Amino acid sequence: MRKAYIERKTAETDIKLRLCLDECGKNTNIDTGCGFFDHMLTLFAKHARIDLDVRCVGDVNVDYHHSVEDIGICLGLALKEALGEGKGIRRYGNMLLPMDESLVLCALDLSGRSYLAYGLEIPTEKIGDFDSELVEEFFLALTRNAGITLHLKQLDGRNSHHVAEAAFKAFARALREAISIDESAKDEIPSTKGVL
Repeated sequence: MRKAYIERKTAETDIKLRLCLDECGKNTNIDTGCGFFDHMLTLFAKHARIDLDVRCVGDVNVDYHHSVEDIGICLGLALKEALGEGKGIRRYGNMLLPMDESLVLCALDLSGRSYLAYGLEIPTEKIGDFDSELVEEFFLALTRNAGITLHLKQLDGRNSHHVAEAAFKAFARALREAISIDESAKDEIPSTKGVL
């Protein structure tokens, strides 16, 4: 089983995150202190078909920035640990995902190299009490710590909630494809270098 458990405590956040990439019961329990972000991580886990347990106590009296960024760090570290050397994975994934009027393209490479091409233009500064700019902060922290090359492009969308949700679902579906095992190459590292 490809699993990871990450604990991270700073002066701003105290996070415990458990991740399982394989058939682990499909249990997701999310408590970040922010309802909208809980919603995004819950649907991410569902569409990626992974188990994700996140508990975060953060300085939400300031805002959600530290919690969202630090959860991105922890999820990135957990993905990296759970994937190990990446033997047998498909490595690449992509999804063109509609969410009502919104349309988001996601393409990713579990390359070991961190890069984020962020092309979302979320129309409003806030989604409820959540700062829209934190979507980018989350994906930036995740890609840096997981070593993922990630492209997110908004092709259409006027509703901020829909754009963000389409991005998280597209990422989930693309990741699901990339972490899946290629049975014809299950003992191979998917790189001519021999390492990711």
